[in-house]
Amino acid sequence: MSTKLSQSDCIKIDKIFALGAIDVVNIEAPGRINLIGEHIDYNGGNVLPAAIDKCIYFSIKKNNSATFANVLSKNFNEGFSFDISVPEKPGEGWLSYLSGVLTEIAKIRPTKVTGFDCSLDSKLPIGSGISSSAALLCGFAKGLNELFELEIDDITIIKLCQNAERIFSGANVGIMDQFSVIKGKKDHFILLDCETLEYRAIPAEMNTNILLLLNTNVSHNLAYSAYNERRAQCESALEIITAKYPYVKTLVEATEEMIAEFKEELGEDRVKRAIFVIQEQKRVEATVQALENNNFELVGELLNQSHDGLQNLYEVSCPELDFLANFAKNDDRVLGARMMGGGFGGCTINLIDKKYVKSFVADITIAYKKACNLEVTPIPVKINNGVQKI
Repeated sequence: MSTKLSQSDCIKIDKIFALGAIDVVNIEAPGRINLIGEHIDYNGGNVLPAAIDKCIYFSIKKNNSATFANVLSKNFNEGFSFDISVPEKPGEGWLSYLSGVLTEIAKIRPTKVTGFDCSLDSKLPIGSGISSSAALLCGFAKGLNELFELEIDDITIIKLCQNAERIFSGANVGIMDQFSVIKGKKDHFILLDCETLEYRAIPAEMNTNILLLLNTNVSHNLAYSAYNERRAQCESALEIITAKYPYVKTLVEATEEMIAEFKEELGEDRVKRAIFVIQEQKRVEATVQALENNNFELVGELLNQSHDGLQNLYEVSCPELDFLANFAKNDDRVLGARMMGGGFGGCTINLIDKKYVKSFVADITIAYKKACNLEVTPIPVKINNGVQKI
């Protein structure tokens, strides 16, 4: 059971780190983008994410207690003291995510973690679809791993953070976010097989083009119930297909001909979800080839196609995302755009020549305000390394 720290205690902890206390571990944990391959990770397919230069920063040190921790969030200007041996209840805010990591670590390194103080400062906009939750979990886990010399390998950290998010958020998330946050490589996308966890780095050289995120400022919170529903629909579609075709182990291995064969049994919703998954997987493969051939016009077209599928087949978009994506699609300055992340809010990802960014942002800001009565937040991103000690 946590206790909220007083303002004076928060200031005291902040000062300890600000004055450069000895034996402090400092960690930088990035958010992530996914160029293409949305909702493919939990369907066993290949995705194309990357870590970015927007991060959460952790400072963590031992405090000589047996089991008590003090954690300060500089963003929320609040802190908590709690017993690390007593898990927080799932869904009880950001602290429950950290408690989830401690719970998962205790399963493999019991009694190794003792009391500590931790300060975190996030430069990631929450609910924008750039995986602030995975950055929080993975950065914290890597910090504890360093501080207490737990010697937990990266793949184990990825999996324990995925499990912590599943338990403490209520969303049955795939592994893409945690993998890209941990394994990100500067100036490279990661072509990740989410079934086998095999991966290779794809150079992200894009000539004069950059990736520009446009935040709708509609918070998605992963729309957890809808996210879990989409996953369940895909899993049940796979069960129907594998009953006749047992060699089909994941939904991305199915074909549109198979979906047509089981159309009546699947029903309209599962047909649409399955077709999207199959087509999106093909788009990932085509995007990798286009990047390797410096065919950025094709990359842009594939982004546009991806958004159409997310909007009309997977049905995880929202009016604000659709407005931004359609505005970009019909603007010659932009090569392509789509919604990114779980859906129902968050960001679009836009492939645009850097010389057009200023004028495009000015125009879309006015149009978005007029159409949706909201401000759009532009977020230019660079591709960065994964979680690292600094």
